[in-house]
Amino acid sequence: MIDRVRSLATNLSDEQIAAVLNQEGFVPSLGKTFTARKVHWIRYAYQIVSSCPSAPGVCPSGQRGDGRYSARTAADLLNVNVSTIRTWCETGLLDSLQLKPHGPRWILLTPEMITRLRKPLHQRWQKHIPK
Repeated sequence: MIDRVRSLATNLSDEQIAAVLNQEGFVPSLGKTFTARKVHWIRYAYQIVSSCPSAPGVCPSGQRGDGRYSARTAADLLNVNVSTIRTWCETGLLDSLQLKPHGPRWILLTPEMITRLRKPLHQRWQKHIPK
């Protein structure tokens, strides 16, 4: 089971790993089912690094192992505000994961989507002072 968690941690979040372990019939030592918290503890105890953290601050590049981007990184890539990303996710224009209400969103962006949705950069006008 530890080897399975190790292999899944390369491109799945703790929540997703728990779902896979439960689906595959693994049972934790005290019975019941796996949860993200139990998977996190296993990763901690066996020093297994997650490539798909839940919190954007743990992912300095802004992109997880499963290819999803933090909302901030997606906004930067598309030259829009984070509020625009939220609206696009809520209307179904973007595929996102949000594990808890008001929690961080992880956005799935393909190169084609980036090309299609990217807005041009707005140039800031500088005030010209005559000499």
